[in-house]
Amino acid sequence: MVAKLKPDWAGEDLLARLVNGLIQTKPLYAVMKRQARRVLIKTAEQKGVPWRQTCEQLAAIDTESLLSQVSNPTVTYPDYYQVPFHAYDQGNLCWQAAYEAAPATYAMALRVWPKESLTWQAAQARLRGSFHQVLAEHGPEAVQDILDIGCSVGISTVTLHRFYQGRQSQPVRTVGLDLSPYMLAVAKLQDQQQDIAQWLHAPAEATGLPDNAFDLITLQFVVHELPRQATQAIFKEVLRLLRPQGALALVDNNPRSPVIQNLPPVLFTLMKSTEPWSDDYYTFDLERALSQIGFDPPVTVASDPRHRTIVARKPTA
Repeated sequence: MVAKLKPDWAGEDLLARLVNGLIQTKPLYAVMKRQARRVLIKTAEQKGVPWRQTCEQLAAIDTESLLSQVSNPTVTYPDYYQVPFHAYDQGNLCWQAAYEAAPATYAMALRVWPKESLTWQAAQARLRGSFHQVLAEHGPEAVQDILDIGCSVGISTVTLHRFYQGRQSQPVRTVGLDLSPYMLAVAKLQDQQQDIAQWLHAPAEATGLPDNAFDLITLQFVVHELPRQATQAIFKEVLRLLRPQGALALVDNNPRSPVIQNLPPVLFTLMKSTEPWSDDYYTFDLERALSQIGFDPPVTVASDPRHRTIVARKPTA
């Protein structure tokens, strides 16, 4: 049997149009949004993720002072970033999203291996490790400068930095970039060992960073949250930022994954109700877009049952 290129619940298929119609019904959308949150939090806490405890601890800290340290007042937020998603009316531009980002990330890792009795810590380590393994096989051999785009509260950034710092003798300089200053404030707070050189508040499409500045740039679970025109603009910016033979490494939901394609209707409806750009993501040929923008032909690996990793190199000349 030939694998389908995308799930039936995404795009213009009859099922996708039916789900989209339900989501666009405002009273029903409000119910689905509340239900999505309840399901996510309940499932996470049942598996040991300290969801509400983490939020309470962060809320008790003076994060407002950190916000002023990381915020770039010249940033202009694009329209796509100001729509509700992840069940937050303000998207990532609020404290609630920042406080809940870590437990939501831990819960996401557990969903990758639902039939295994994993702790959330073990699931998170396996999720990151599967991505790092692809980098070890297909990424640059020597890495000095790393940029993690869409770094959120820094979980992906710190683990990536430590992976490379642990496998080579030369020092690694890592920058975490995000469009939410709330996320960056929490990232800076939790980076207690100061592993990360800079937490940068900037749009990924126009970072303001110099040409040819990085050996590796990552987009970890970011692209499914973007409309394709934003993704294309980010790919162009990444190509500018990379050194020759540097690599972009992207890990995200795999449209060809049988697990993703066969999600129960309740789950994919709830997911689409909190991910406004799902249809755009699942119908967008990322590999083709990367080649058209100027990268060498990318390598795609099914890095775990739900996700794929794409590695694309900048040509030498």
